[in-house]
Amino acid sequence: MQNTIESLGLLALGANLPTSAGNPRDSLKEAIRRINGAGISFRAISRFWETPAFPAGSGPDYVNAAATIVTDLPAEAVLARLHEVEASLGRVRDGGRWGARGIDLDLLALGGQVFPDEQGQTAWRDLPLEEQMRRAPEELILPHPRLQDRGFVLAPLAEVAPLWRHPIIGATVAEMLTALPSASFEGMRPLAA
Repeated sequence: MQNTIESLGLLALGANLPTSAGNPRDSLKEAIRRINGAGISFRAISRFWETPAFPAGSGPDYVNAAATIVTDLPAEAVLARLHEVEASLGRVRDGGRWGARGIDLDLLALGGQVFPDEQGQTAWRDLPLEEQMRRAPEELILPHPRLQDRGFVLAPLAEVAPLWRHPIIGATVAEMLTALPSASFEGMRPLAA
């Protein structure tokens, strides 16, 4: 019998266009249903939040959420599962950055793992905004390099994992949320259940 070690994972979920599952809220619910199982189980799911599209004017408002999962799968397998679910809901990965989409599932972190290494993660985290908008990494970067900059990620994440600590920055989700300027939350609001 093989022993497996389970890790706590953090996910971000978002949608601002309809998918085969319906409107953005229905798409997030369906994505959660499809992710759950076969080595991934949900521990907690935040409320759904309405968030303005970024950059401004790039599409309808998003519905965002965050979740904690428990898995014994390696990070690459979790990411592959997220991509499979996105594809099953109609997402086509065309290399476009930060545009409108029916579903967007991000692996934010898996335990305290750092990919590809601390230097690589830090280089992506410190990339200037103009470069962030043009370039996408070809390899898995963990923790997600934009995690600490995004109110639409941190506000829902604080509901389910406020004490998770970034393995390089050293700050908790709650501390990163508090450090963001108030402009990071303009137009955001939790949605009624």
